[in-house]
Amino acid sequence: MRMVVFRGNTPSLWLSMSIVTVQLGQCGNQIGFEVFDALLSDSHSSQGLCCKRENEAYQASCKERFFSEEENGVPIARAVLVDMEPKVINQTLSKAAQSGRWKYGQHACFCQKQGSGNNWAYGYSVHGPRHEESIMDLIRKEVEKCDSFSGFFIIMSMAGGTGSGIGAFVTQNLQDQYSNSLKMNQIIWPYGTGEVIVQNYNSILTLSHLYRSSDALLVHENDAVHKICAKLMNIKQISFSDINQVLAHQLGSVFQPTYSAESSFHYRRNPLGIDWHVRPPLSGLPSLGKMSLNKDLHFNTSIANLVILRGKDVQSADVEGFKDPALYTSWLEPVNAFNVWKTQRAFSKYEKSAVLVSNSQFLVKPLDMIVGKAWNMFASKAYIHQYTKFGIEEEDFLDSFTSLEQVVASYCNL
Repeated sequence: MRMVVFRGNTPSLWLSMSIVTVQLGQCGNQIGFEVFDALLSDSHSSQGLCCKRENEAYQASCKERFFSEEENGVPIARAVLVDMEPKVINQTLSKAAQSGRWKYGQHACFCQKQGSGNNWAYGYSVHGPRHEESIMDLIRKEVEKCDSFSGFFIIMSMAGGTGSGIGAFVTQNLQDQYSNSLKMNQIIWPYGTGEVIVQNYNSILTLSHLYRSSDALLVHENDAVHKICAKLMNIKQISFSDINQVLAHQLGSVFQPTYSAESSFHYRRNPLGIDWHVRPPLSGLPSLGKMSLNKDLHFNTSIANLVILRGKDVQSADVEGFKDPALYTSWLEPVNAFNVWKTQRAFSKYEKSAVLVSNSQFLVKPLDMIVGKAWNMFASKAYIHQYTKFGIEEEDFLDSFTSLEQVVASYCNL
């Protein structure tokens, strides 16, 4: 299994501390439910090859990180749910309560203005500012429940309409109000064939805003997850629920603690164990402006890689190949760019599992493709009025193009 970190600042420490999850829009709320359900199911699953004491420490660490005080013996997820209409939130709250194993506490739901449609600009420029105080108040209350607060995990769609716009707005507010706390956004990269006509506009606006306000973007591609469901799991009629469960298990296997003989269960130095600072030296970069990739990337150069091994045979697993200097940019030594976590405590129902979290050139082509498609639409002024009527001007689009072209150029020159 592979996930891609698209960007990261110098993060604050994520040790065995509490995370507040912010679930935004239909996508974020549906995936968020599956993540919490997978985490709790895993913490109560068979303990694999670790001893009882280690398993109890694993369970306690999971609960402290993702759940707050219990109500009638039922853990409460450290989460704030935000959506523009009540249907999805009500379904999510109900599913959690019906499980009998855990439940949600805080949530927010705001009715969408009639006639606004599913519009990124409306979410960012109108809906977000209008409900900023109530959303941030719910988040503040959840943070205050944490004895040791480390940061936010924000789940949202990249190409959606109003939900993605309000997601970018909320992340920006979290950066302003919690600048010393880590903000990691998990975003869903849209299907290449297209879901909505303006998905490329929405994507560049979301990515450029998150690039400025988030500390790391954890990216899942819908096409890749769909392929897992079809080819590896042999699911004939793939539903969003199938896709969300795959995503939840991937995220859970990353964020659950690992064990070291030198210490108790922990989360190491920072969110994913290594320095995810991704801005390379900018000397020698190609000039900006509208650019496209004229040459194929013959090798996927990495800034940082993390391998997480869980379950049977982890100690005998060979990861020496990840230490090859040829894999990494010339300005980082492999010792500073690669980390491996191993624990005999299996994740969920899997006898053994492996995860690769990579900050590399893997997303250069998909990103360049989205920027190119959005630029072609922008050059013909297609659908621009849907954004300008809610305050997103043509200059905002140009700023987004410039920002993401700089990202493409930087990654191309690793």
